[in-house]
Amino acid sequence: MAIDLSKHYRKTNDLIAREIEGELVIVPLKSGIGNLDAEMYALSATGIAVWNLLDGQSTLEEIIKSLSEEYQASNEEIKADVIELLDELLSKGLIIER
Repeated sequence: MAIDLSKHYRKTNDLIAREIEGELVIVPLKSGIGNLDAEMYALSATGIAVWNLLDGQSTLEEIIKSLSEEYQASNEEIKADVIELLDELLSKGLIIER
């Protein structure tokens, strides 16, 4: 699925996320038995900043602008990082397009 900067994305309801020692650990809630290590996903501080803004209300363009201002980085740098992270989160079913 291609990331569209004008779209709204949000976290799925089928997961548990907890911050542990500076990382956000995300565990999807799926039926059946699986390999827990393969199912878990962790985000660093930068990923957490993006994760916290995925509320389904703001477009990705708005999120990128906000992060660019907060981290005093160019929109292009932030955009590349956000798109890479969202591709991964979408592929793992941790976020959905609203």
